[in-house]
Amino acid sequence: MRVLVVEDERDLADAIARGLRQEGNAVDVAYDGQEALDKVYVNSYDLVCLDVNLPGMDGRSIARRLRTGNGLPGDGRPPRVLMLTALGDLEDRVAGLDDGADDYMVKPFDWPELAARTRALMRRDAGTSGAVLRVGGLELDNARHEAHRDGVELRLSPKEFALLAYFMSHPGEVLS
Repeated sequence: MRVLVVEDERDLADAIARGLRQEGNAVDVAYDGQEALDKVYVNSYDLVCLDVNLPGMDGRSIARRLRTGNGLPGDGRPPRVLMLTALGDLEDRVAGLDDGADDYMVKPFDWPELAARTRALMRRDAGTSGAVLRVGGLELDNARHEAHRDGVELRLSPKEFALLAYFMSHPGEVLS
C-alpha cells in the first residue's frame, strides 16, 4: 500500500513513516499542506495520514479537496484519509469526518492502534474493489496476504507484497 504522511512535526512524521514502512508500506512524507497537495496530484496514494493544523493549508481543506477526486492520478479515486490531530473535541471529530476523513485519531496515540486502523481502512478498500487482483499469471489476494504465479505461491516480504499490490492495482502508471 502507498501511504502519504502529512504532519508538520518532523520527528513525529518520520516516526509514523518509519513504522508504516516496517509494516510493509511504501511511504512518502509531506511537512505542510501545499507539499501534501503537490504530492497527491502527482502520485497515487491508497491512504493519507493527515494532521489538521498544518502550515500552508489545513488538513480539513485538504480532505475536502481529496474527496472530489478532481485531478487525482490513476483512476481518480480518492485515497482513504486518516486524520491524526490534537483536536479531540466532539465538534472537531465530527467536522473532520464530515470534511472527508474516513477515520479520526486524537494525539497522543499508541502505535499498535494506528497500525491496526491503517490495516482496517485498507481492508474496507479491498472489500469494495475486489480483494483478489489478477494480471497475467499473477494473482494477489490482499485479504489473505498471499501471491501466486501460475498457481505457485510466492514468498514475499511485506515490502515486496506492498510493491506488487501497488504495481498490479496501478497498471500503466509511470513511477519515479
